[in-house]
Amino acid sequence: MAQMMNEISSVRPQDPTVAKTFKPRRFKYLNPPFIFFMLVLVAYGLIVQFSATASDPDYSFSRQLMGVGVGVILFVLITRLDYHVLSGYTTVFLIINVVLLLSPHIPGIGVEVNGGQSWINVGIQLQPGEFAKVTVVLLAASVMARYGGRLNDLREFIKALLILAVPFICVMTQPDLGTGLVYLMIAGFALIIGGANWRFIVGTIGVLVVLVAAILLIDPVLDQLFGHDVLLKDYQKSRLTVFLDPTHDTSGDGYNLQQAKIAIGSGGLLGKGFMQATQSSLGFLPEAPTDFVFCVLAEEFGFIGALVLLAFYIGLIVCSVNVARSSGDLFGTIIVICVVGMWLFQILENIGMTCGLMPITGIPLPFISYGSSFMIVNFMMLGLINSVWVHNGR
Repeated sequence: MAQMMNEISSVRPQDPTVAKTFKPRRFKYLNPPFIFFMLVLVAYGLIVQFSATASDPDYSFSRQLMGVGVGVILFVLITRLDYHVLSGYTTVFLIINVVLLLSPHIPGIGVEVNGGQSWINVGIQLQPGEFAKVTVVLLAASVMARYGGRLNDLREFIKALLILAVPFICVMTQPDLGTGLVYLMIAGFALIIGGANWRFIVGTIGVLVVLVAAILLIDPVLDQLFGHDVLLKDYQKSRLTVFLDPTHDTSGDGYNLQQAKIAIGSGGLLGKGFMQATQSSLGFLPEAPTDFVFCVLAEEFGFIGALVLLAFYIGLIVCSVNVARSSGDLFGTIIVICVVGMWLFQILENIGMTCGLMPITGIPLPFISYGSSFMIVNFMMLGLINSVWVHNGR
């Protein structure tokens, strides 16, 4: 994984300007390894979802299939779209992000789920924060591509930082910390690949660390002063407590993590077999098709099945990094690496939280977790990467 991160951080296009003259690759020359890993990951996810949703009436496998169907169509359409035409639309992407992320607050269409205002109902229920991931990637790429691979001016850095912070601020009004963290990771990778001065980046990280520490210290005082939650919600505090002490209240706040570990451990080397995940089928494992779907996979297919999943992820990421390395312009490179960075963060956070190595945040597992919006967005990201491959003219 460290070697993979080094490859990503070293990615730089030979020509930082947007190519104006190019000949797109013919579709018969689509990237076969990339398509292969895309298909096997989606297939693996459907197999796991078929089992995870079978015993839970709150989830529909047919809805997941619908997400795949719509996603495939969008993948083809975005692949055919020349990504160069999307460059230079910073203001447009910023407006789209704000509209998407604030739409759940509109009376009549906003839907509250699990205490969060993150969904809208427009005939079908959608999560705008998921679709905004696509426009956040495009926003980050269009902002950073303007600097031609070198950003050493502090004022310009602060300007770029403020623009990239807008989606995070908007999504935190819902509030949705998990999605907000994904936006921050996308922005971080864009700043790195876009050539921002390392001193500026390190300084920004330092400021964020200080802010987080201040929130943790001030929150109890504010709660006592105002008599209700001000900064952190009760469930967020309990998740931090369980992360710091996994044995804390295993029948209450720590129940989810305890059951997740039992599911993973009971799978052993080869697993219990397809449709034999007793932790989820008997209702012990909460949110099995979504947040804790990795536990279902590990219980049914064991350690070997989990390694196979990681191998598929590594294959897709390596293929994507190769697309970025072959890109002839900075805009395309940033798009691809932002998507790769997003996937890496989601994979590490989701698997890490099921093992107790990361705090529980509700971040889904790419291509595996339940959710038609989530699946469609991942296909759109794949389409952006494939568009860079087809239209980069190299």
